[in-house]
Amino acid sequence: MSIVTRFAPSPTGFLHIGGARTALFNWLLARHHGGKFLLRIEDTDRERSTQEAVDAILDGLKWLEINWDGEPVFQFSRTRHHVELAESLVKEGKAYYCYCTAEELEAMRNEARSKGLSPKYNGMWRDRDHGDAPACVNPVIRLKAPLDGDTTLCDIVQGKITVSNKELDDMVLVRSDGTPTFMLSVVVDDHDMGITHVIRGDDHLTNTFRHIQIFNAFGWNIPQYGHIPLIHGPDGAKLSKRHGALGIDAYRDRGYLPEAVCNCLLRLGWSHGDDEIISREQALEWFTTENLGKSASRLDFSKLDNLNGHYMRIADNSRLLKNLIELIGENISEEKRLRLLRGMSGLKQRAKTMLELRDLATIYTNDFVPEKVNSETQNILETTLARLKSIEDWTEENLEKQLREFSSEKNISFGKIAQSLRNVLTGRKITPSIFDMLISFGKNESLSRINAVLV
Repeated sequence: MSIVTRFAPSPTGFLHIGGARTALFNWLLARHHGGKFLLRIEDTDRERSTQEAVDAILDGLKWLEINWDGEPVFQFSRTRHHVELAESLVKEGKAYYCYCTAEELEAMRNEARSKGLSPKYNGMWRDRDHGDAPACVNPVIRLKAPLDGDTTLCDIVQGKITVSNKELDDMVLVRSDGTPTFMLSVVVDDHDMGITHVIRGDDHLTNTFRHIQIFNAFGWNIPQYGHIPLIHGPDGAKLSKRHGALGIDAYRDRGYLPEAVCNCLLRLGWSHGDDEIISREQALEWFTTENLGKSASRLDFSKLDNLNGHYMRIADNSRLLKNLIELIGENISEEKRLRLLRGMSGLKQRAKTMLELRDLATIYTNDFVPEKVNSETQNILETTLARLKSIEDWTEENLEKQLREFSSEKNISFGKIAQSLRNVLTGRKITPSIFDMLISFGKNESLSRINAVLV
């Protein structure tokens, strides 16, 4: 059997971090087995669905490099098909029209509550003659759910779970305004798209039992479900606004790389031994549902920072430069671009996020303003300048060799030489190594800056 998975977000806001994890797990499962990963936009909530949210979801998935097969399916465009299938269940006696008024439904709920029962529909129109239907009420279509027995789910993550059918009522399939409900649309679309496996948050667990009943009513194959615990914040509480960054766009804006975010998400509910750093290639090779966990995972921002630092250190310098220039958001001269590229190896060793890299990069982008130095520093710089002028092979290895020999010859501590050069080249005490900077600025600019403070 070829595995087909899907991600089915509602376009009512940003791509949530939990949704991104769901997409990643379904994508990895499909790709690991050589199957398909499909995208469905569940845009049936017309009041809250927006094109801006659709764009945010698509952009977020692309940024994370979670690619889908074929074109996205938009659920609202299939509304008529969903309703027609519900009407076919009515003809088969597996669903029925219910004419209850809002007042009658509220009375049912209140009666159930008074008896200590869960408030649910009591089947009032299940077997009633439609000739009794009031003319002023537009009916809904309800599923004729089984009245006895159990519904069992063999969950990939949670194991075997059984619910008594008495706990489930005759759910609404089509509303009184003629629009299908989420319950119906999801089942129809999953069937029509050939979905074989669904990994999603355990907040959908109750819905799954209702989905199974709809699948059974149509006589369709039921996908294999895996319900994963929701992501929690560092304090162990369910991730919420107070924990910060909920949307993928916020992580991008905070300067994280997509591979670091995916690595972090992968470890929130899935494991491969004690491995913490897992590349995309390794994830594709190793991912199976057997290692999905039953316990809630905590999003640790310090771990994400460390992961991001790792991926920045191994990232291609040209790619980081491109991202950095986009982040700076202003025109950078060609000279400064080359300076940044030459200095990227040193800069990225000291940054955990692109924002930190941007701040460090000002060493090479800010205009040079010479500052006065004390007499001791001036003496060190004057003698050091003469040695630097004599160096033809302007490489990091040779610069280090020459300056350390110079330090020994002149009996000046190398630390004083390095700090004097650091101050005059950048005006800062904390920088990349002095050799990184000499290479990044180049010989002419380095000598020019030293000369400027010696005038």
